[in-house]
Amino acid sequence: MSTSETSTASVKHVSDTNDVNAAVSSVVKKYDRSSNQRIWSGFPKQVITFICAAFSLYCIYVTLFSTAMPEVRLNIFIAIVIVIGYLHYPITRRHFDLSNMDEGVLPRFRITFSFSTRSYINAIPWYDILLIIAGVFPLLYYAWNAESIIRLALKVTSPRNPDYIFMITMALMTLGSIAELCRRCVGIPILCVVGALLIYAFCTVRFGKVIYDLFYSTGDGLRSTPIDVCAKYIVVFIIFGAFLERTGISAFFIDLANMVAGASAGGPAKVAVISSALCGMVSGSSVGNTVTTGSITIPMMKKAGYKPQFAGAVEAASSTGGQIMPPIMGAAAFLMAEYMGIPYVEVALLAILPAVLYFAGIYIAVHLEAKKLGLKGVSRDSLPKFRVLLPRMYLLAPLVVLVGLVSANVFTMQFSAAVSIAVAILAGLLNKDERISIAKIIDALEAGGRSTITVAVACAMAGLVAGCITTTGLASELIAIVVHLSAGYVFPALVLTMLCCIVLGMGVPTTANYCIMA
Repeated sequence: MSTSETSTASVKHVSDTNDVNAAVSSVVKKYDRSSNQRIWSGFPKQVITFICAAFSLYCIYVTLFSTAMPEVRLNIFIAIVIVIGYLHYPITRRHFDLSNMDEGVLPRFRITFSFSTRSYINAIPWYDILLIIAGVFPLLYYAWNAESIIRLALKVTSPRNPDYIFMITMALMTLGSIAELCRRCVGIPILCVVGALLIYAFCTVRFGKVIYDLFYSTGDGLRSTPIDVCAKYIVVFIIFGAFLERTGISAFFIDLANMVAGASAGGPAKVAVISSALCGMVSGSSVGNTVTTGSITIPMMKKAGYKPQFAGAVEAASSTGGQIMPPIMGAAAFLMAEYMGIPYVEVALLAILPAVLYFAGIYIAVHLEAKKLGLKGVSRDSLPKFRVLLPRMYLLAPLVVLVGLVSANVFTMQFSAAVSIAVAILAGLLNKDERISIAKIIDALEAGGRSTITVAVACAMAGLVAGCITTTGLASELIAIVVHLSAGYVFPALVLTMLCCIVLGMGVPTTANYCIMA
């Protein structure tokens, strides 16, 4: 390979990478403007970025070194989640139009005192401030007085207790604040499930006992296994994924997928499947996977001749598989390991075959559709060459280190993820095309803290779901029904369990679905 060819290939790669980053940034910006994301700019945005980055650093420190009581550690974690959550998610999707406003005349941070549900830039309404206080104050009060609150909470089940009203009010304030935040950032379906279970719990169990189990008990409810797993494991892996994306590995995966399948029949759609599978290895997030790869692969599929709805369906189905693609899987995988008491690496190993079968099925469907439509692949001359991709293989080092440390089963998952973050920073420093900088490190920490919000809120609500099921004894009744209908045979029981997962999981996140069934 001549020097001129190498230079041309390098320039082309840099151009392609810049195009990828520009496209992703454009999609994210458009998504934020049209969704329920609050809009910050200028100095207020820098403050919010600092808060999210500091939250990420706090989570890494706590999960590695903290020896605090779970009541203290988890209460502080949930309190920070509530603050950042309300800073990012307004009450509605209605935004004030600022398309024609200059950056230099944007307003400073302010609190709006009106009943309008429209979201203004660099502003937060008074009722969101009240919701933050209502959610955070009881949690911090509980964390500060944990030992005395634990002794006092044992008496909350009795209405004759003089502190009954105070304890109930504290619990309802936080639960109400989290419920509203869940509506904003996760969705209404899981809120409806929790509401229905709460009504059932209040009708079958004493009111005070339900409140105790959901708010004051550490084993059930708000501070149960889902939020504990989120605070200990999931957050660190989310931050690791954010750092890994800043090293340029997503662009490398897309180029690798293009090299492997771009020239075959219907190549762009196959590239979408393969790149989504590869990016799913480092993300575990369906939305993040779609934004990263979809902004590139969907236009490619449409240009190749696929119908827009088929292109969107392929990307959506492929990106959804990121949750079951090892080594970094969705939040439910960490809960499985915790509930079953087995190492996470065992869950990841057992997920390899289902993940391969899942993506193979989508790949075959794409191939058959391409053959039916007579679609061709991309010209090999315009595809990345292996000799150009080979020098970038070092970007896989963080993944290799993570898999090695986790598989060794000597170090904790938190420590393995923290070491992998350091390796990702080193790999980013070696990438001369997209060299990682202090700004990118802060951006990765900010993205990790921000991405934690929806996962943490979903885990908190999943804990409430599990708490209601445990408190009411509904779990035992469901198990008895499955055993009775299956007559004790394993295969019919598996089919019934699958049907329960489908019905009870309609419209709720994977994490909540697993907690309902587990």
